[in-house]
Amino acid sequence: MPSALLWLALDGVGHPLDAVGADSIWDQPLPVLRPLIDAGQALDSTLGVPGLPQSGTGQACWLTGRDAVRVMGEHFGPHPGPTLKRLLQESALPVRLAQAGARVALANHYPPPYFEAQARRPRMGCFPFSFLAAGSVLNPPGVPSVPATLGLSYAEPWQPVRPPDEILRLGESLAVSAQQHDLLVADLWFSDSLGHLGSVPTRPTVAAAARAYLARVDALLAGALQGGARVLLTSDHGNAENLTVKAHTLARVPFAAAGLSLGSASNVVEGGRALADWFGLPIQTPSSESQLC
Repeated sequence: MPSALLWLALDGVGHPLDAVGADSIWDQPLPVLRPLIDAGQALDSTLGVPGLPQSGTGQACWLTGRDAVRVMGEHFGPHPGPTLKRLLQESALPVRLAQAGARVALANHYPPPYFEAQARRPRMGCFPFSFLAAGSVLNPPGVPSVPATLGLSYAEPWQPVRPPDEILRLGESLAVSAQQHDLLVADLWFSDSLGHLGSVPTRPTVAAAARAYLARVDALLAGALQGGARVLLTSDHGNAENLTVKAHTLARVPFAAAGLSLGSASNVVEGGRALADWFGLPIQTPSSESQLC
């Protein structure tokens, strides 16, 4: 089984080929991220189903290589409900890898208020749910802690609280940690949060923060590659690439990698299957996805 993969999972960032507006977050110098994206693929996240793609089903497609939209009968999210949770418990990549004896970890930092909120009303995203289902823990010891905002303040106007070079060094640390794991993931969800603040006209502070966040993804990626990591970069659906709307978009999403070949894919389900195949895991294709409902 191949090992030492760092997965940077963007949330709500459509492919630059489908970006809209003069103030696109992609319209800036991104010397490491943009060449990687341009060399990769643009995948469909609609799966032929009407409506706007959502994080719950979109991330479940990536994590399982199964058509979570077909399982649900619609695009669903942001958080997985009982049906998607069963799908993730059965088929999520961290679960299957852990069952095979692999080392998996989620690098996100979860502060105390997160756990307090979960205790009041459990509404966990697909990535933390999948890693807990795999027997992992949140805030795993010895793993570099990736802040949700990548060093921006959490509240408007989202000023820098950590310089970009610290984010680059964080990427280097992730590369070192990835060598100690078979799969290390950073769930980069803050882009979706900013994307939901879109408007006409776009608020300057929102545009600046979204662009700054993507620039910090570039720095994180640069550090990871400098540290020698094999990196996978994906997104679940469009949103922040078009800051003139609050909702998700129909944009295609990036599927790119450095240091590994994932073949070709046309949609997020095929992307998830390519990832499972890279790890040597058999593709799970039940005769009827609806049997999980």
